Amino acid sequence: MYELEEPKYLYLLAVIPLLVLLFLFNLWWKRRKQREFGNLQLVKKLSAESSVFKPALKLAFVALAIAGIVLALVNPKIGTRTEKVKREGVDIVFAIDVSKSMLAEDVAPSRLEKSKQIVSQIINSLGTDRIGIIGYAGSAYPVLPITTDYSVAKMFLQSMNTDMVSSQGTAIADAIHLASTYYDDPQTSKLLILVSDGEDHGEDSEAAAEEAEKKGIKILTVGVGTEKGGPIPLKNNGRIEGYKKDNAGETVITKLYPDALKTIAERTKGGYVYGGTTREVTDYVKKALENIEKKEFESKEVALYESQFQWFLGSALLLLFLDIFLLDRKTSWITKLNLFNEKE
Repeated sequence: MYELEEPKYLYLLAVIPLLVLLFLFNLWWKRRKQREFGNLQLVKKLSAESSVFKPALKLAFVALAIAGIVLALVNPKIGTRTEKVKREGVDIVFAIDVSKSMLAEDVAPSRLEKSKQIVSQIINSLGTDRIGIIGYAGSAYPVLPITTDYSVAKMFLQSMNTDMVSSQGTAIADAIHLASTYYDDPQTSKLLILVSDGEDHGEDSEAAAEEAEKKGIKILTVGVGTEKGGPIPLKNNGRIEGYKKDNAGETVITKLYPDALKTIAERTKGGYVYGGTTREVTDYVKKALENIEKKEFESKEVALYESQFQWFLGSALLLLFLDIFLLDRKTSWITKLNLFNEKE
């Protein structure tokens, strides 16, 4: 078993064939100049101590040294042993409000984008917890099932928008019911983080919260928006063309309803935090997780790898050191052996 820590450096090996081409060009150029100078046989006799083999050997040493340095940068790792690793944590489901009211820009850049920022930062602060994502408006929609792949979770998170759910409203009860189906291990601690402005939350949301509490689900609610509120922009290709109006032609002002979110959280002995500052929300969730018992949910064998770069770097330095003492002229004691029965 092996792995390459930095395979991006392998492209540097292209230097070696370029070096060989340069060497061959240099040989061709020298031979051409020797022909211009005079008879090749006479030139060879004038430079009898010049070795043809030594320059090629020096090239091989330099090429192998470059290869060694490149492989040291790549840092091959060999799996030396396996170890059983236990993972423990909390199953966390994020339920994010994607109703049209989340387009309001009373918090920058908008309530929905702020919600994404908050959830993304919470995910960054997690360790070995499993996470899932739900979107909801007039109904709830599964976005991502329980997983430990945080990078995939953030990719799905960024793709969420207000067109995901056709029916409008804020069906928090549906989101709670859907979240309860995400928790596939009855022994694992369960946390539901609801991110919403709390507007039009539905009458049965408190009953759904009480049912969740019976199933061992703790709910944290995050309020996004302002109590002063703001209009809901209607955009086309990113440009505001107007604002949503009611049946009387008046501009709709959507507001944050923190009391509704607080009540839902209290039903499960959870808590509410205002989402005005992402750092405050992240710190709040961290403290909440510290008070939740973490359960082991995964145990598997993993390979432990050890770096091998030092062998390649050491070999490269040795070859470069030997190259310093490798001269272009023939080695006298090898010449005296006359291994190829050359005539004097």
